[in-house]
Amino acid sequence: MDNSDKKVELSIVVPVYNEEGNVVELHQKILEACKNLNKSYEIIFVDDGSTDNTVQKCKNLKPLILIELRKNFGQTAAFDAGFKHSVGKVIVTMDGDLQNDPADIGKLLKEKKNGFDIVSGWRFKRKDSFSKRFFSRTADKLRKILLKDSIHDSGCSLKAYDGDALRSIDLFGEMHRFIPAILELDGYTVGEVKVSHHPRVHGVTKYNWKRSVKGFVDMISIWFWRKYASRPLHFFGGSGILLGFVGTLILIWMAVEKIFFDAELSERIWPLIGVFLIILGVQFFVFGLLADIMMKNYFKVHGRMNYVIKKVSTK
Repeated sequence: MDNSDKKVELSIVVPVYNEEGNVVELHQKILEACKNLNKSYEIIFVDDGSTDNTVQKCKNLKPLILIELRKNFGQTAAFDAGFKHSVGKVIVTMDGDLQNDPADIGKLLKEKKNGFDIVSGWRFKRKDSFSKRFFSRTADKLRKILLKDSIHDSGCSLKAYDGDALRSIDLFGEMHRFIPAILELDGYTVGEVKVSHHPRVHGVTKYNWKRSVKGFVDMISIWFWRKYASRPLHFFGGSGILLGFVGTLILIWMAVEKIFFDAELSERIWPLIGVFLIILGVQFFVFGLLADIMMKNYFKVHGRMNYVIKKVSTK
């Protein structure tokens, strides 16, 4: 059964970028996996501005919904475009490089029946280079500290989500790897199963140190967004009050030394530090007020996304 059914049970969303050597085989494996599950489904490939023959290869595949972005906006934007165009009750995501195995979709769905809103794949035996595994494990430890999610492998794209939950969020930057953490912070339940992981055979990896840096910045952004998005004044205003209080104590201390102990202050740095902290505290507080106004306006007005779709074609 495909998406010709009125009610689609399963949406498979795959971002592809310069994967001409993988898309045909990947589509065939997804097709086989979906047929074995005996569920109505749709397969969505999102081309993220490929410069090779990926799009041409995809146009010969059926059934397939092909979304073409006008340029390379990044994997997160590609995922978001696919999510927004999906209609399935459950959305399954995976990479387009054949390292994820579509045969594992059944494992995710079986675990999801245990009451989880999201089930994440865990590449227990990864087939990646040492450097890629090192950066990934470092990021995982930082993620545990900042986001406190409950999964081992946020970088694994093979996941199953409640469709309505996933379509309710907007993604930017490199946020796709933190989706379970974002949804978990909103109260959704997250499970995990061990899945297969295969070495890349065709094409080259798109992963590099720049993505690690961007991912870390996005991790901080998610932490702040989920903790203080609706109350930035609490963070910046509270920090400003604390800085101002410390600066005031320092100046009082300097005044006491000058008045009662006749201390020479002209060559001491503490008075300058006190004044600096008070000025910084005022700036933080004012910034908190402005941020509070901006966030309230944001929640009132929904802005456009950070990508432009060229066209959507259905076969």
